Amino acid sequence: MSQTAQFPTETSTEGAFVRQPYTIRDRITADGASGFRAEPGRYHLYVSLACPWAHRAVIVRRLLGLEDVISMSVVDPIRDERGWAFRDGPGQSADPVNGFALLSEAYHATDPGYTGRYTVPCIWDRVTRRLVTNNFPDITIDFETQFTAYHRPGAPDLYPVHLRPEIDAINELIYHDVNNGVYKAGFATTQSAYEEAFDALFARLDWIEDRLARRRFLVRTQITEADIRLFTTLARFDAVYYGHFKCNLRRLVDYPNLWAYARDLYQRPGFGETVNYDHIKRHYYMTHEQLNPTRIVPKGPAIDWMAPHDRNRFE
Repeated sequence: MSQTAQFPTETSTEGAFVRQPYTIRDRITADGASGFRAEPGRYHLYVSLACPWAHRAVIVRRLLGLEDVISMSVVDPIRDERGWAFRDGPGQSADPVNGFALLSEAYHATDPGYTGRYTVPCIWDRVTRRLVTNNFPDITIDFETQFTAYHRPGAPDLYPVHLRPEIDAINELIYHDVNNGVYKAGFATTQSAYEEAFDALFARLDWIEDRLARRRFLVRTQITEADIRLFTTLARFDAVYYGHFKCNLRRLVDYPNLWAYARDLYQRPGFGETVNYDHIKRHYYMTHEQLNPTRIVPKGPAIDWMAPHDRNRFE
């Protein structure tokens, strides 16, 4: 597999970053109608602690108490032309399910002719011995809606039926302009494509800053899927996206409401304890050599995520 296929450098003729589709898209269902029944011990989640898309699944699994239901292993944060690898080390491990050395082996076990990118998160099924999905938006939704019989007592409803239209609408805006927007800025290959992504990113952050001036969370009065999706980008913003991806109009800490909101989430069980800045910084600065040829990893920034916040004023 070529380096071009494995690194997110796909761009349009206008120099705009284009995220490639996620093609393994089966669903896990509570009744098994999809062919993949939600049941304990059957599924294994492969993640990178560096990846914001995978980080969402880590948080949701923790919040819902699914650690004993869905096993998980963590790849090495530094990815090369072969893709993600399994190695013993701090915060990571060898593959305990199949003994794979590379995540690509799971993809080729699923489809010997697979030619796409080897992405995390993805879910392995021990029964059919194949990947069920690598489509990251589906993974957390299925955890929230199809594994309810296995949620811990008192687990939050992160995707309540009556709020789903509002959650989905917020997610769509934040995905295009913020979650994927930082990548569109970072991997743009023309000035115009970069500036278009940059302007959309900070217009949306300003919009979120204003929204959070009137409410504690993105949707009504409770933490939902929308907050988790935004948080994983915010957690990486000042440490990576501000400099590495040239998203440098303002830092997260320059937004009073957004920064307080991010600290509010970070200080809750399931959020801050799943943030691994060693993995995050080593991955971004040592993997994207086209952006950082020296592969030097910055030591900063010094940010106090545990500083008091005033978000409880909305209770």
